[in-house]
Amino acid sequence: MREIVHPHIQNYLEQLTPASETVLQEMEERAAREAFPIVGPLVGRLLAVLARAINATRIFEMGSGFGYSGLWFASALPAEGQIVLTDTTAERAQQARDYFARAQQVQKLTTLIGDAVELITQQSGLFDLIFLDADKERYPLAFQRALPKLKVGGLFIADNILWSGEVTRPTRDPETVGLQQFGRLLYTTPHLLSTILPLRDGVSISVKTA
Repeated sequence: MREIVHPHIQNYLEQLTPASETVLQEMEERAAREAFPIVGPLVGRLLAVLARAINATRIFEMGSGFGYSGLWFASALPAEGQIVLTDTTAERAQQARDYFARAQQVQKLTTLIGDAVELITQQSGLFDLIFLDADKERYPLAFQRALPKLKVGGLFIADNILWSGEVTRPTRDPETVGLQQFGRLLYTTPHLLSTILPLRDGVSISVKTA
């Protein structure tokens, strides 16, 4: 992944940020060892701040891997809070449950196996926060399916929005095209106030206003 943030700024932010809790550190080491993409501690801390800021009690993740971002969210939830993680494989879902158990957060966890774009439509009730980090070419569809499940005042957050800068170039690459279309949706959808932060690989944050 090409750098978006100037390396000196990236290093400064990393030096300022306290070390992650033990279980999160182990997950970071696993991701590095397996070359598995995670949001990393800078974005993870941002996710926890945002969840805490809106007093979220119900969160849905569209694409969770082995639960790294989910555990950051869970750390910001109250004791009665609930987070739904999704992945296409039972193996990753079990890994997430194991990490949550070790972090004493498993009581907040529900894991669903399958296509997150379809799973979100099957949920009852509304969510305070929805986080998208799944197949990039399907971001526009995921957004359209998820928005009706977000409460007014809730946050829709998505990762990899700048895609190593590839979104700035004309392209036929399906993932990049999907992200470009998604970016336009963020700023043209009624009753949605959006911004994009150039942190790590780009994070979008949208609040549903009506």
